[in-house]
Amino acid sequence: MSPLLPSRRRPWLDDPGHIHEETPPPPMPDEQEQLGPDETLATSPVRTDSAGREMVHEARGPDQEPAGVPDLNEVDVPEELAGQIRAAMARYPQKLSASIPALWAVQKRYGYCSPEGIRQAAAVMGVTPGHLQSVASFYDLFHLEPQGAHEVLVCTNISCWLRGGDDILAAFKEAATPIRSTPPAGTPGDSAGEAEQPPDDVLVRGFECLGACDIAPMASIDQRYYGPLEAGDAAKVLEQLRGGGEVLPEKRLADRRVAGGEDAQEIQAPSGPAGEGASDG
Repeated sequence: MSPLLPSRRRPWLDDPGHIHEETPPPPMPDEQEQLGPDETLATSPVRTDSAGREMVHEARGPDQEPAGVPDLNEVDVPEELAGQIRAAMARYPQKLSASIPALWAVQKRYGYCSPEGIRQAAAVMGVTPGHLQSVASFYDLFHLEPQGAHEVLVCTNISCWLRGGDDILAAFKEAATPIRSTPPAGTPGDSAGEAEQPPDDVLVRGFECLGACDIAPMASIDQRYYGPLEAGDAAKVLEQLRGGGEVLPEKRLADRRVAGGEDAQEIQAPSGPAGEGASDG
């Protein structure tokens, strides 16, 4: 024992006064003993999406078998989707590694990871829907509910924020706000005298980092990078998306020339150390 501490004293065992202040709760009854012979204990409530459809889950009672793998012969899987998933599986030594590409293919086809799409992917991969559901619910870019036909992700991390990323995001949100109009007098059901049009089909949200600091402030628009952006670009982008036109071709990262492209000037290195062999002029 350290000579600096008094004999028979252990300060780390002393109650600091806040650990045991609350009265411990009474013991919970054993719920299993309260169930009848034909009853099971539900592990989670039934979850539904915004359209009222039951979401994929694997809640099972204690005496039930876990959810199985859907039979491919009993699931109607689009041929194109099945081919994309099998191609992804062929790239990995273990089929579970293809979960993300499979879910991405589902989302590309249906607009989100729908319960039926997840079941289709599970049947092709030979895994349970619950496994794919858990992967889809973990990653931010997968959607478990229907989203807009177009997606705008505005970067709000440090580089874009310093160059006005928050203003860009606000401009996109304002441009995507549902249009309100004044209906004719006497229109029933709207005491305020305004009628809200159906929401826009463009999903706009901020994103922590998109890894393109060199073109800050920037955004990902339908999975393509654009920048540097200005607040005035927001209305133009949404107009182009709605009209099916080409989006900001002058600011599309994919169209930028890379170093050493057609316009690069050829640089000739000296033929020897310290420029030996160069012309004396």
